[in-house]
Amino acid sequence: MPDWIHIVIRAFSTLVILFALTRVLGKKQISQLTFFEYVIGITLGDLAGAISTDVETNYSHGIIAILVWCLVPFGLELLAMKSKTLRNWIEGKGRVVIKDGKILEDNLKKERYTGDELMEQLRTKNIFRVADVEFAMLESSGDLSVLLKSDLQPLTPKHLDMKLPIEKPTHAVILDGVIQLEPLAAAGKSKGWLMTELKKMGIPVENVFLAQVDTHGDLTVDLFDDKIQVPEPTQRPMLLATLKKCEADLELFAMTTKDTEAKLMYEASSARLTEVIQSVKVLLKA
Repeated sequence: MPDWIHIVIRAFSTLVILFALTRVLGKKQISQLTFFEYVIGITLGDLAGAISTDVETNYSHGIIAILVWCLVPFGLELLAMKSKTLRNWIEGKGRVVIKDGKILEDNLKKERYTGDELMEQLRTKNIFRVADVEFAMLESSGDLSVLLKSDLQPLTPKHLDMKLPIEKPTHAVILDGVIQLEPLAAAGKSKGWLMTELKKMGIPVENVFLAQVDTHGDLTVDLFDDKIQVPEPTQRPMLLATLKKCEADLELFAMTTKDTEAKLMYEASSARLTEVIQSVKVLLKA
């Protein structure tokens, strides 16, 4: 058998074995690597390349070596889940490099980290002043975690005492012009509802590349024909406009009526409707 056939067989079988072992080791092997995982990855790659192309080496010995380099780390990970000391020894632990806007130079030296490298990491997070940082930690993966001072953190609805709806997953109900029944059911919609919404837009399902139902139940579509302008969802803005019109009508009735009892009723209803509008305005704005 020619050498190239041996190499193809070896490479393919090694690829299958590495794929299976990587699935066993889990997603950590393809995420941010610790020192230990980095060494394992390099060694496995070198072993796989060697036994795939060197037809003179014993293939079974190479497979045994790969198994050892996979199963030993797997066993250590299981033990590390039960022992923090072992986990710190294998994966390392983070080190604080900035505290209260001050750089901890001694900790930088322990990590063999220069000031230029620290500033580069901060700039990648759009931070240009060390004094703006409340706390920064260099993680075992090499990433820098940063907490800004409280007065520099982004404003959130919670700071404004605003209650927002719980965001639910967006479901792709049409993909490549084909209706996806399972996501449609997960969104709480029927095929009839979907066809009705598309009919309102004047769009045939065959021209829809992607259609999604968002957390508010609105349907948004992306068409194969990009020249066609798709109308924006209008149900929630129309409902908000209707509520405001009712509020204005009640205020008008209160001003024009001469009946004292009716005037008080209209004013109370208007005030109540104003409260309702304020509570749902965030939900109904497009």
